[in-house]
Amino acid sequence: MTAAVVSDALEQEHVESHLHPEPTYDLEAHPTPTGREEIWRFTPLRRLRGLLEDTPAAGSLERKLELPDGVTLSELSLEEASALGGTAPFDRLGALAARNAGSAVLLDVAAEADVTEPVRVQLHGTGTEEAVAGRVVIRVGRHARAVVLVEHSGSTTYNGFTTVLLGDGAQLDLVHVNDWADDAVHAEQINARVGRDATLRQFEFTLGGDLVRTSTNVDYAGPGGTAELFGLYFADAGQHFEHRLFVDHNAPKTTSNVVYKGALQGEKAHTVWIGNVLIRKVAEGIETYEENRNLVLTDGCQADSVPNLEIETGEIEGAGHASAVGRFDDNQLFYLRSRGISEAEARKLVVRGFFDDLIRKVTVPELAEKLSAQVEEELQRHVLADLELA
Repeated sequence: MTAAVVSDALEQEHVESHLHPEPTYDLEAHPTPTGREEIWRFTPLRRLRGLLEDTPAAGSLERKLELPDGVTLSELSLEEASALGGTAPFDRLGALAARNAGSAVLLDVAAEADVTEPVRVQLHGTGTEEAVAGRVVIRVGRHARAVVLVEHSGSTTYNGFTTVLLGDGAQLDLVHVNDWADDAVHAEQINARVGRDATLRQFEFTLGGDLVRTSTNVDYAGPGGTAELFGLYFADAGQHFEHRLFVDHNAPKTTSNVVYKGALQGEKAHTVWIGNVLIRKVAEGIETYEENRNLVLTDGCQADSVPNLEIETGEIEGAGHASAVGRFDDNQLFYLRSRGISEAEARKLVVRGFFDDLIRKVTVPELAEKLSAQVEEELQRHVLADLELA
């Protein structure tokens, strides 16, 4: 297929929708929200610690890197980062992060490179007093393959804007672990463009922080692209975890699959999952599915789950979504307890099974083990303690 034909198969004009505003770097086009807007109505704006204000971000995060052969890291100006391509910010937080970062970082995987070891980026916050803004571009060259692991920890007030560019035939596993301290605030927008016949698998694990609000947006640079977006979150008392997903099928023969699972425990634990898929007129032969499931472990929690589909053509392979919020299955607990398993151990087994299929998809074995241990620790600290007090 020639470049001209591929271009003709794309539909890149903005589609008006209250679910995904027109992307732009122009801050004036992203007014300060009131909380009544559709994309802000679930977010406790006061808890963002001023990240919506246009003020300098003087703080920084400590950074540690492991770069295998075939991967380089370089610094760019903000203008150079934007010139590399990708979708502009969809909201004010993204526009402010792109504007106030000062400079950008380019993580570059060379074309044809087969990077067998994970690229590791550790970002650690050392305080919440000064806001931090980050601008990152991850570029994977044609027919390259890599795993990029980004781990967040410590205390911070952080706003990030990340662009992901996958060349034709490229394969990327992008893993974000949000394991912040209890006082951290983290907002981030991740905009990914998937090349022709390329594959993006993104994993997002949110286990810590006072408020975490992430937005992942995917579109395609040609037919045949695949995007798989997986997420796991575990919210404790008072925590607000919000994950927003948007897949724009702007090319034919593309595929997307979204699966997010969460557990909540403790008074005023609140999770939000918003999924939206846009199937444009040109997107014939596409297939998409989005799923969100939430397990409420104690009283006083709230889980909001809102899947959406916007369909402009019926010439597709399939499209669907599923959403559920529920408590422990009494039948499962009864079955386990009838076989001599204590209630505490039965609860652990149910939650472990709930998350197991997502954790097993992770291609970094030590990370999968760490995630399993952290889920176990969450249950040990809270659910079992509640049972002992009962």
